[in-house]
Formats: sequence, C-alpha cells, structure tokens
Amino acid sequence: MMAEAEETGFSLMSLEDELTCSICLSTFDCPVTIPCGHNFCQDCLLATWKGSYSCPQCRTLFATKPELKKNTVLSTVVETFRVKASKIERGAASKPEKKKEDVVRCDTCMEADATHTCLTCMAAFCEEHLRPHRENPIFRLHQLTLPVGDLMERICTDHHKLMELFCIPHQRPICTLCLQQVHKGCSFMSPEEQRSKKESDLRDKLVFLDGKLSKNEAVLSQMRTMQNKLKESAIHKKHSVSAGYQQMRDMLTREEAEALRAIDKEVETGETKIRGLVTKFSENVDNIGKAKEEIHRLLGQSQSLAFLQTSFNLPQAVSYEPYTPRISLDSKKVVQSEAFILTLKNYLMELFKHPVEARIPKLIAGDRAARGHAPASPGNNQESELTFPPAISRLPRSHSPGPQVKPALKKKPQKAIKIPSLNTENIPGNKKLGKSMENLLEFGVKDKPRGRPAAAENKETPVTETSDIPAEISSAEKRSELMKYGTVLTFDPRTAHKRIELSENLTKASVSDEHTNYPDCLERFAVCSQVLSSKGFSVGRHYWEVRLSSNNFIGVGLAYTSIDRKGPTSRLGRNDKSWCVEWFNVKLSAWHNSSETVLANPNPKRVGVLLDCEEGKATFYNVADRAYPFHSFSFQFAEAVYPAFWIFSSGSYITLCKLHKVQHAVKRENCLCLQ
Repeated sequence: MMAEAEETGFSLMSLEDELTCSICLSTFDCPVTIPCGHNFCQDCLLATWKGSYSCPQCRTLFATKPELKKNTVLSTVVETFRVKASKIERGAASKPEKKKEDVVRCDTCMEADATHTCLTCMAAFCEEHLRPHRENPIFRLHQLTLPVGDLMERICTDHHKLMELFCIPHQRPICTLCLQQVHKGCSFMSPEEQRSKKESDLRDKLVFLDGKLSKNEAVLSQMRTMQNKLKESAIHKKHSVSAGYQQMRDMLTREEAEALRAIDKEVETGETKIRGLVTKFSENVDNIGKAKEEIHRLLGQSQSLAFLQTSFNLPQAVSYEPYTPRISLDSKKVVQSEAFILTLKNYLMELFKHPVEARIPKLIAGDRAARGHAPASPGNNQESELTFPPAISRLPRSHSPGPQVKPALKKKPQKAIKIPSLNTENIPGNKKLGKSMENLLEFGVKDKPRGRPAAAENKETPVTETSDIPAEISSAEKRSELMKYGTVLTFDPRTAHKRIELSENLTKASVSDEHTNYPDCLERFAVCSQVLSSKGFSVGRHYWEVRLSSNNFIGVGLAYTSIDRKGPTSRLGRNDKSWCVEWFNVKLSAWHNSSETVLANPNPKRVGVLLDCEEGKATFYNVADRAYPFHSFSFQFAEAVYPAFWIFSSGSYITLCKLHKVQHAVKRENCLCLQ
C-alpha cells in the first residue's frame, strides 16, 4: 500500500504541467471547462472576455458567451496535488535527505529497517522477522552481522556463494568454490585481513608524507630567514659602500652608483634563486598535502569492496629532496668594490695631509712613477712622496685572469713615493678581501725597466678578458687552479642521436651519415646530432675539458634533462633549457633561448668548462698553455644541469679529456691531462 501511495504521489507530481492554467501559469483555482474542451481558472477566463468570446488557447470564437461549468473532477485532482506537494515540502524541510544506499530494508516485510543480516540465509531482517533466528534452535549456527547494504555484491557470480576470501595474487574477493577451481593453489586471506593490511600500508605512506612535509616546511622556513638576512646584509653593505664614497662624493658619483647597482644585482640574483626554489618547494608541499587528503579520503571509505578496488600512488614531489642553497653577497665584484674604495680613500687622505699648493706636483709625480718615469730629482724626499697605486691608475677588469705582474713596489725603489699601508683587518670579509687587495696592487701595468730587451717585454701571452669568471679563480689563470674542480665525464648512450657513434669507453663522440643501431627511447635526440653526458650537477664546482677535431659546426654547452629531444627547438641554445657556445663555419656564437651573442673566435683545440652551481655561472676557456676565458653564462638552477654537445659536420668528433685533480701546493701548469 505504501508503495502504491508513493507511486500515486509520484504520478500526481508528474502531472504538474497538466494542472497549470495557461493564462496565469499557476495551479488551477476553480477550474471551468468551455465548449472547445479547454480548462482555465474561472477568474482568469472572465478577465480575458471583454467584448468578444474566444478560447485563449485554441482561439475558437463563440457567438455568445458560453455557459461556464465547474470541472469537479479536475478540482479534486488539483486539491489532491496541492496536499501532496505540501507534504513533500514539509518532509524535505523537516529532515535531510537520506542516502538510498545507507538504508537497508527487511527482506521479509520490505518496509521496516533491517537490524541484522544473516550471511547464511543471505537476507536482511528487521527485529520482528529476526525472531526465528533468536528463538528457533535450527538457526543457531547461522551467522548474523550488522546490516550489509552491498550483500548482493558479495555473492560470487559464478557459484552464487558468499565471497568469504580474498585472493592475494589476483587481488580480488573469491568464494570457497573459486579457491578449489579457478584459484586453486593461490594464497588467500580474509577480506578483513586484506583491509587491515592496506590500511597499514596507507598509514605508513602517511607517516612518510608527514616527514617529507616537515622537511620541506623546515627548508622553506630556513630560506625565508636567509631572505631576510640577505636583505639585512645588503643594507649593511650599501651603508659601507656609501660611507666610503661620502668623502669623495663630488668626483666619484658615477662609480658609487655602479657599486650600489652591483650589490643590488647580487641581491636580485640571490632572491631570484630563492623565489624559484620557494615556488618549487611550495608546489611540493601542496602536492604532498593533496596526497594526504587523498589517503584520508580512502581511509574514510565505508564500503570494503570499493575500498579494495582503489589504488594510490605517491606524488612525484616526494622524490625531490629539499635543500637550502648557499647564497651570500661576497662576490668578486662586490669585494673588489669595497677594496677599491678603501685603497683610494687612504690614498686621498694621505694626499690631503699636504698643503694645497703641493698636491698637484705630487699627483704628477705619482702618475709618472706608476708609468716607470719618476723624475730622479735629488731634492725629493722619498719618504714624503706618494706613489699612485697601479691598481688605481690602471685597474684591469675585475675578473681578468691575465698573467700576474710583479708590482712596482717590490722593484728597486725609485725616487717616487710611498703608498700608505693597508690595514685589511678592518675590511669586511678581511681574509678574502686581504688577498683581493694584494691582487689589486699586483694587477698593474708592466714596468719597462731601461735596458730590458723588447722580446722579454712580450714574453707573456695576451689573454681575452671576461667579466663573469667565478671569484675563486680571478687570479688563477693557471690550469692547475681549475683542475682542483676536475671531474670525470662519459657520454650517455641513451641520449646520443643515431648519427653519433660513441667509442673509447664512451669518451669519444663522432658523427657520420650512417645511423647507429641504437634502440628507440624517450631520452634520445631525434632531430639534432647531439648527446648529453651521463653525469649532471646541481651543487658544487666542476671542471671538464673536451678536445675538438675542428672548429667548424661543433657546439659545447649545458642542458637540463627536460630539454626537448624530438621537436624543432631541441637544438642546444634554441630553448630556455640549454646554453651553448657554437662554432658555425668561422663564426663563434653564444646561444640561449634562441638569443645569439657573437664572440671573438679564439679557435681552440681544447675547450674547458667551469660550472659553479652555487654562483649559477658557467665559464668557457680556450685551453692552451693556460686557460683563457672567452665567454660566461649566468643562470639560476631549476634542476640538475648536464654537459651537452652538438656535432654537425660528418667526420667531426669530440673527446672528453681525462683530468687529474691537483692539490693546492702543485705549481706546475702542464701535463695535467692524460690526453
């Protein structure tokens, strides 16, 4: 009866459109029928009849006003509809909608809620119809449990028996007959044991994710602290630079602004690196948090079968170990700026001790002394004169690795002057800066003593200057200084283009028109004849050398492993994931992100590369008797960077040199390479 009532109510509710007046668009109120058979509210119909009488729906015209009669049947249906609709509205407002799957009905009466399910009878019973199971001894061995909503889903479709077991190899529920037939010999356990095992595994993953999350949050906190310290350090250094320039503001305004810009650039570089890492680790934290939410959702699954059928994999973020980068403002350019200020300030202070009328002659005498033409006037007092420091008169570019020249101060004293002694203990970063101050004084213009042969004057080989060599090797033009960071490389055969043949224990790469039978894989370059090394770097300093067969159609560079391998932008330097110096015919160019910088071609036979991961710099050297830098890239690391090589001309090859690391005490420059 209840089902019939519900069905009747549903039928009435489906007739709502038929019980609506076409004039007022509301449920009929005192419905009347006109001769054409259409029904309307009495008041609505009379309101439309003014002067003529026609049906508002079919437009049938009547000569006289029709006699209106109330449609009693329709009125009864409308009233019943209204009562049913009000009950439905009150029921919806009084209690929330109950999920259908959460209600288990008694299989006997089909009305009352079941209190137990008998797994032997495979039926659910209310308390009234459960009495035989409680009172009759025949049902004593029947297995009763709480109401089970998915009872039919627990029945084996092949044998129509309860699936009481879980097959471990096939990861599915089975019945006892399945175990004797199809799953014979399979290991099994109860579904409850399998659920417990899966819950334990998910909880272990949850603990693991908590650990990863804590590490990422700790690193983020450290980087935020470092960011604040970086700003404080920048403010301190700006004050230091400004204080040094304050005494000579009028004549050194441009130099002061340049020094401040150098610090700002270092701060911007450091903050850019931190922001990139903060973004990456923040994404990792978000992904790990989402993974935790997914595990909690799975653990909250109430249906065992649905739970057992779910799967969960840890996000890729957990495989990336967080780390805190080492960032400081002690770059070579910043340190040398401070050193230059102190040197020049001491010089001016010494100069200002003399009366105004004596300053110009002393400046002239200092300039001549710096050029090796100091006047030999017997009347001059050597102790009272000033020698203009060579580091100030002709200071080379800060990162020039040119040959060291013996300073004029260490030569035979001339009748020129005495520079005030430098107290390097008062300079910030005194140890490193003290050494830099010595270099500033030594990198001067070569003295040309009288009587020295012209051939001796040109004994040193000129080198090309660059402005982006790492600080530690600014005065270490000897290869032995670079070899401290020497590393052993081999080519990665998985990345080699099929035109490239690898030999000599994966240290020689040559290109030909014939294709090598390499297996196809995602890592292999498919468009350009390129290859990566098998080793990448993300921390520390590393140096390697390569020997070139020629200087035509060859490129040497760096790339992320995420570089495109098959598309049109897979060539080194033609994307934002690679950097390359490239010899194309007689032209040498530096490429990054499809931007070309034409360089002076040193035509090297051997090229060295120094990668400084902490400073974010890669410097390329022409290696001969010494290492002469010809270009540098500056970039922030988004991931590990790999040495990369491009060989275009058939018959050309590149060989990775085997390097020996040398200790600081070794002074020899040659025989550092086995090849």
